[in-house]
Amino acid sequence: MKRALLWFRRDLRIAANPAFSAAARAGHLLPLYILDETAGGASRWWLHHSLVSLRRTLARRGLELVLKRGDPAEILPRLVWEHGLDAVFWNRLYEPARAREDAALATALSKRCAVQTFNGSLLLEPGQVATGQGAPYKVFTAYWRECRRLLHRQPPNLAAAVAPAKPVAGVRSERLDDWRLLPRNPDWAVRFRESGRAGEPAAQARWQAFVEGGMAGYADGRDRPAAAATSRLSAHLHFGEISPAAIWRDAVRAADVYPHRAADIEKFLSELGWREFSHYLLHHFPHTIEAPFQRRFAAFPWRRDAAALRRWQRGMTGYPLVDAGMRELWATGYMHNRVRMVCASFLTKHLLLHWRDGADWFMDTLVDADLANNTAGWQWVAGCGADAAPYFRIFNPSLQAEKFDPHGEYVRRWVPELSSGAYPPPMVDHRMARTRALRAYRSMREAGPGGVG
Repeated sequence: MKRALLWFRRDLRIAANPAFSAAARAGHLLPLYILDETAGGASRWWLHHSLVSLRRTLARRGLELVLKRGDPAEILPRLVWEHGLDAVFWNRLYEPARAREDAALATALSKRCAVQTFNGSLLLEPGQVATGQGAPYKVFTAYWRECRRLLHRQPPNLAAAVAPAKPVAGVRSERLDDWRLLPRNPDWAVRFRESGRAGEPAAQARWQAFVEGGMAGYADGRDRPAAAATSRLSAHLHFGEISPAAIWRDAVRAADVYPHRAADIEKFLSELGWREFSHYLLHHFPHTIEAPFQRRFAAFPWRRDAAALRRWQRGMTGYPLVDAGMRELWATGYMHNRVRMVCASFLTKHLLLHWRDGADWFMDTLVDADLANNTAGWQWVAGCGADAAPYFRIFNPSLQAEKFDPHGEYVRRWVPELSSGAYPPPMVDHRMARTRALRAYRSMREAGPGGVG
């Protein structure tokens, strides 16, 4: 029997986990998690509870989750050497910096043991999808059409379950509580449970409930923040508590079982496609983490206004839907997707503050903060990304509230002082802000065509 190390990362599950399935076949298994120091404050809260859940799942199999803090390039070789391990397994990450680090680590480890890596987080790897000329897609519609063709021809493979492995004994683990991932004094995450329960069992339960009933009416209801009409799977997907391959399989099957829900299921699958496209763009265009996808936007005249940014962050803009979203985010670590777009549009187009200011705030305050999704979403709203909303599309927060929160249920929940004299007036006039934004966008366009991608 061989001795293997399984490096858990953003795949905190057992089911449909290709790296786990392969590693467990070795016979003796060392499950390891190395702290991701880049996680934002809200994500660290979710991570703590997800690790607690994973530890329980592994314990039922007679395995202990070993926790380490430090550089994987130092920790993994040391464990291989100290415990005579024959192989190391992990699921790949596709963010540019992580991909480079993984490649270097795999090369170094392969001198001492076998190394196997897998795709456990996407339906298709970025390199699998290309235009007829071999170039990366830059438009979602064409990209997703090709993905659907590939997935129809070869559905994503689900890793088979395996018999429990025996533990590798004698490995010291750090204590999760010592990592201090949960906020203390004050506990600003007291309401984070409203954003969902972390862990694989909770992810499976939420997904099954959505498939069996919650998906009905999704195509329309998903835009209404007061309704429980979305899957709320974003954090589960980010931390890998559920497999996108399993979600795809179940959704496709549901389309056969519930043909009257075809439009809802198709819309849901396209949202899963946007997640894929976001990771695809980041892989092929790594500069977009800091710079615009459409390079001509490098000349855009963004403003610097710390006081205005602070009012937006606190939910004190004087626009009820924007403020409701920002307060929901701060209180629960979550914000409804339609409201995310409205809040992002307000920051970038009403206030003309840089999309990176908003992206940084979301990365720190969202429990589902994901670099690829966050980057693509903010650039889309700002007008400088792939498939970007036209620069002249500027959300009117008041009209958005009338359309998607017509009875004011969502706004009243998060802005209770709205009917009193305590609520602030709008910090900027919509008509003036729209005129100013259009002028700024036109000046950028006149500066030159620039490039794309």
